[in-house]
Amino acid sequence: MLTFAQDYVDIFRIGYGETFNNDFEGTNSSTSIRSFEVGLTFPVVLNDNHALITGADFSANNLQLFPEAERTSLYSTNIKLGLASTYSERWSSTIVLLPKIASDYNDISSDDFYLGGFALLKLQKKENLIYRFGVYGSQEAFGFFTTPIIGWYYLSPNKKFEMDMSLPISADVSYDLGKTTIGMDYFGIGRSFNIKKENQPDTYVDLSSLEFAAYWQFNFLDKSVLLRTKLGYSSNNYEVYTDGDDRTQLNPEMKGGFFAKIEAIYRFNLPTKQDKTLENQ
Repeated sequence: MLTFAQDYVDIFRIGYGETFNNDFEGTNSSTSIRSFEVGLTFPVVLNDNHALITGADFSANNLQLFPEAERTSLYSTNIKLGLASTYSERWSSTIVLLPKIASDYNDISSDDFYLGGFALLKLQKKENLIYRFGVYGSQEAFGFFTTPIIGWYYLSPNKKFEMDMSLPISADVSYDLGKTTIGMDYFGIGRSFNIKKENQPDTYVDLSSLEFAAYWQFNFLDKSVLLRTKLGYSSNNYEVYTDGDDRTQLNPEMKGGFFAKIEAIYRFNLPTKQDKTLENQ
């Protein structure tokens, strides 16, 4: 029978955040970074052993790339298309393609299109413990980026303490207090965006992102609607380069800063083995 690592699927997610006072090294200037993200994931069960993974994500980041410069908006839209498969009670896999368009969305062309994806092999060690092994890869303006994925999902017997780890990309540790949940999360990945402006050479932004946050989550409608308030530190560095050059950075290094964020999540709770047993009685 097809199973998921958790007893739920996050169908819809939306968030807005702002990082304050990211200083440019060697200057007296700084910039704030405003971010907006929205994502949809919709699995379609094909049979007892396979489910089609579909969905899309959109993000927008607005900031100054140079000291005292006008603000620039960087956008990314990706489609999710993949397959989740179960081979036995212990082994399963997820393979997802992630084609995307990432740029300032001025004069969109094939140069703004990138292809990425990830593959995961999962081992169900115990009923409440699953190990993950895989790889993530993405074509970017600076070349092909890839990283291995090693992680696990753990839920304590009382279903209060939860760990969802996919290192080095993401991590989430939380404790359920009932109507609220407290937790800490991490997200880190490299991305790029093409920049096209009239009468200027084409450039691209190489974003190196590491975000650490603590959150307080409010649970509504039997934990189907979640509202998170987050505070944390981001080391986001937006490096600007000319297309096709020898990687000479055009803007000063950007220092990290503290950020605040609010997220809303719609979570579909899957029936547990106990629920199914009761239904069949």
